[in-house]
Amino acid sequence: MFIVFLGSVILRSSPLNAVQMLWVNLVMDTLGALALSTEPPAEDILDRQPEDPNGQIISPVMWRNILCQAFM
Repeated sequence: MFIVFLGSVILRSSPLNAVQMLWVNLVMDTLGALALSTEPPAEDILDRQPEDPNGQIISPVMWRNILCQAFM
C-alpha cells in the first residue's frame, strides 16, 4: 500500500490497479494463514486462565512499542 501511495504522489498515477492490489492482499493473507496454521499446538493452552473480558486489548508495553515505531 505504501508503494501505491508513494507512486501516486511521485508519478501522479498508481503503479498498481485495484485488481492487482486485491491479488497482493490475497497472496499475503494466504502466506500469513499458512504460517499460523503450521505452528504446532501448545500443550498448556487449555491450562491457562481465561483473559479478563473487560481488560485492555493493547497493553502499556504495546503502546510504547507502537508510539516508538510511529515516531522513528
